[in-house]
Amino acid sequence: MRHARFGPAGNAESFSQTHKSSLQAPEWLRGLGLDAYEYQCGRGVNIGEETARKLGALAAENDVALSLHSPYYINLAGEDAERRAKNIAYILQSARAAALMGATRVVVHTGAAGGGLDRDRATETALNTLREALSHMDAAGLGHITLCPETMGKMNQLGTLEEVLRLCREEARLLPCVDFGHLYARSHGAFNTPEAFAAALDAMESALGSARARMFHIHFSKIAFSKGGEVKHLTLADTEFGPDFRPLAALMRDRGYTPVCICESAGTQAEDAAALRDMFFGA
Repeated sequence: MRHARFGPAGNAESFSQTHKSSLQAPEWLRGLGLDAYEYQCGRGVNIGEETARKLGALAAENDVALSLHSPYYINLAGEDAERRAKNIAYILQSARAAALMGATRVVVHTGAAGGGLDRDRATETALNTLREALSHMDAAGLGHITLCPETMGKMNQLGTLEEVLRLCREEARLLPCVDFGHLYARSHGAFNTPEAFAAALDAMESALGSARARMFHIHFSKIAFSKGGEVKHLTLADTEFGPDFRPLAALMRDRGYTPVCICESAGTQAEDAAALRDMFFGA
């Protein structure tokens, strides 16, 4: 039976202080009672085939589900033909690396929507880019990899919840990565109530159907914000900024959700992932 999984984005400071290789991460995470790990390729897909295969084997041995974050500089909404081709190539590289390590989900930033760009047009461009990327993935034997467009934290970025759900509603092979810290930041702190969380879950179920919504991908951390939205990621220990995971955890638990929840806290992402797990399971 599928169950909710929790883990960090990349390696926490406590791991890096005592370990030299990400290949040691799955066993270390299992020791913390965590069972998910998002491999970071934000600055480029640089993992070799042998290392990817070893990581996948170790993750399977320790029951740690892998996902992969594609390069940050991908812009799905870019209309320049040459740049668009590069973005699709970056997605394809990410999917290949994910497949080698046995990961089934690749998180993708949706891109920019500033400079007066019409957001509807930007969303439609992003959808077409994703569809073309999926076609290339099919041709490369990577059709089993799920792309997860992410909600974004800055006002000038494409990636409101509505925009991400529009992408996923129009293409059934996409699954949303809902970053609740990003939604909190771009709402200037308003997105932090049981009613706001419930409305977000309702919107997902309406757009995707309840079965698909229940297994969505989560990014979570507290995030400082300014007028323009996201400023920086914080830790769960921060008392000034949100969001609060507890009401969201209760709602998901009551609805029978089984998400993959990746913690993106600044430096304490593994320890905070364990705290999120405990909130979800009611420890």
